[in-house]
Amino acid sequence: MLALTVVYAAPGIEAVAELALPHPATVMQAVAASGLIDQWHLAGSGIGYAIFGQRAEPDTPLRDGDRIELTRPLRMDAKAARRARATKGALRG
Repeated sequence: MLALTVVYAAPGIEAVAELALPHPATVMQAVAASGLIDQWHLAGSGIGYAIFGQRAEPDTPLRDGDRIELTRPLRMDAKAARRARATKGALRG
């Protein structure tokens, strides 16, 4: 058996599901077994996946102890956000 953790975080939400799946298992199998997609109504919301912060595909095989993260789509590109903050700061100064 594989001991796995599936997590999801959003403003006001920190959800953690600890589970055990038979070997071999994939990201999608762990996510489905966690129930977090249904619990937080995430179907069709563009959720992505990561294992310990590294992007993963639904068919990525898992290893014992993996932490699968449900990731939300970015609202703004990080580089664009920094530029916007810098511009806003320059206008104040």
